[in-house]
Amino acid sequence: MPPSVIRRTALRCLAAAPFAAAPARAQPQPPLIAGAADLHFALEEIARRFQAETGQALRLSLGSSGNIARQIEQGSPVELFLSADEEFVFRLHAGGHARDRGTLYGIGRLALLVPPGAPFDAAEGLEGLRAALSAGRIRRFAIANPEHAPYGRAAEQALRAAGLWERVQPHLVLGENVAQAAQFALAGGSQGGLVAYSLVRAPALRGRGSHALIPETLHAPLRQRMVLTRRAGPVAEAFHAYMQGPAAREIMRRHGFLPPEE
Repeated sequence: MPPSVIRRTALRCLAAAPFAAAPARAQPQPPLIAGAADLHFALEEIARRFQAETGQALRLSLGSSGNIARQIEQGSPVELFLSADEEFVFRLHAGGHARDRGTLYGIGRLALLVPPGAPFDAAEGLEGLRAALSAGRIRRFAIANPEHAPYGRAAEQALRAAGLWERVQPHLVLGENVAQAAQFALAGGSQGGLVAYSLVRAPALRGRGSHALIPETLHAPLRQRMVLTRRAGPVAEAFHAYMQGPAAREIMRRHGFLPPEE
């Protein structure tokens, strides 16, 4: 793979993605594309295909949507932001940091991830978690931080809807983003977690646990929206358009995202 495209091959690389501008170089840097952590595998695949078809390189950086939005507000050189929560895009537009209110590019899904040897199986869903909590068999349960990670907020909403939030809170381990939450869910001493469906389908997690989708009725829709920032140049504009084309949408679908409604 060409070195100009930044590739992160393990989930641990997503815990703290850098946003500082690189030192000046003779040639212009490829545009910085910042995406939510749930896009890790899908966005890398789409970026590789985009470069193969156009010859244009991209720099990818991934993390929690709330942290990325704050970095953009503080002057990060991001040219295209792919958020897991459309509200962050709306906030950037209202603050004058984005060109418009963005474009919906997919709907995310929340999944229960359970490691081998856990006291319940993912197929049992939140009822299995309830029984394990009642039996005192849950010590650590992971979600992304609800304060800035959309999947963390969805996890909190689902746990509240199931009547489990108060009971599970003493056992919660919070990831900085949903990718880190997936690491924590599979770490030693953990009994699982609620993470992005797109991550549990990835080869990096295949065979490392069981998973099941959480009913969409238990949380607000994870409407994922992208937007060009005021810094965007022609390559970022081209990738923004490419994300709306059939090749990118098929990759997104294969990674577990529902198609956009718009």
